Amino acid sequence: MAIQKTSIPLAAAVVAAVLLGCRHLKPPVPLEKLNEQQTHGYWVFQSNCRQCHSDRESKALQGPSLLGVYQKQYLPSGAAATDERIQATILHGRNMMPAMGGNVSDKDMADLLVYLHTL
Repeated sequence: MAIQKTSIPLAAAVVAAVLLGCRHLKPPVPLEKLNEQQTHGYWVFQSNCRQCHSDRESKALQGPSLLGVYQKQYLPSGAAATDERIQATILHGRNMMPAMGGNVSDKDMADLLVYLHTL
């Protein structure tokens, strides 16, 4: 029995997925279960980030989805997924993302980061 050429790429993809450890992201915390600080961070996100980033779905908009951003080891840029790196990107911008430093207070930034941890 001969192996069809179309089944080889499929088999390779399955093997690669198994070797890389298909890791499913846990779902975001439901909005009704967010605490006060997380809820404020959600509204900061809606006001400042929603135009370019989705938060509760994996669909990319003009920028990447932020669903599970802290569940991954690295950001789409290749930088470590840490509060410091994400805050620096928000404040100073990166590539097509504009700097938001003048638009976000320290409290709003702290609450936004806390919210992003719920995704």
